[in-house]
Amino acid sequence: MTDEPTVQLLDRFLDAVRPMGSLISVWAHGSLAGGDYQPGRSDLDLIAVLERPCSSEEEEWLGEVHERLAKAVPLASKLHCSYLVVSELDDPAHPHLTWAHEELMLRPVTPVTRRELHEFGIVLHGRPPAALLPPVTDRELADFITEDLKSFWRSAPDHPELWLRDVWVDLGLLTLARAGVTLRTGKLITKAEALDVLIELGAPAEVVDDIRQRRYGDPAPASAQWLARRAELTLAFLSPAIDRILASHRA
Repeated sequence: MTDEPTVQLLDRFLDAVRPMGSLISVWAHGSLAGGDYQPGRSDLDLIAVLERPCSSEEEEWLGEVHERLAKAVPLASKLHCSYLVVSELDDPAHPHLTWAHEELMLRPVTPVTRRELHEFGIVLHGRPPAALLPPVTDRELADFITEDLKSFWRSAPDHPELWLRDVWVDLGLLTLARAGVTLRTGKLITKAEALDVLIELGAPAEVVDDIRQRRYGDPAPASAQWLARRAELTLAFLSPAIDRILASHRA
């Protein structure tokens, strides 16, 4: 499936959460399932399905499980997992207990993630997604993507200080490219494929190369001058590109 350290981490994670008597399934999605996983760079995106909601004591225990794992295995800092109760799978807007970015939070499992699970999710434990998770229609997927572009990414350039950070540049541009392809064709593409799409969309080549080097190459340290220029180039491209994609989809 992937490199040995990642396989070992997933095994340790499963061993740690199996004592939960309510555990039904564990699935992988995102880069790991889609074939674009880069060890040490990509997140490990998991979904666990439970028979019932966690008690407050179980939530505390889960947090401790993740914290101990991250201390023992540095790669575990990239491991994110949402814990879904089987009776709450129908609503894509429903927030679920999630470990991400070193803390427990509540957030939904989006239609994009749900479609990933159905198309190429990896079963790490228990029953497959098709046996438990309602399918996502093309209309539901398109509606979510357009709303995400309009309500979140279209206003994100109003906070230019955020775009000095790698994560905003990467996620913003890759989300744009992947959204455009899905709205046009219904297909989900990888981040590697999205980089080529960005060039086709007219994204600044030096910014696309910067993302490619940080994800797949051996990048040199970035200067403050480059970070400022990269943010300026990204913001000049992003909003008009979102508007073009949305207009094309409406048409």
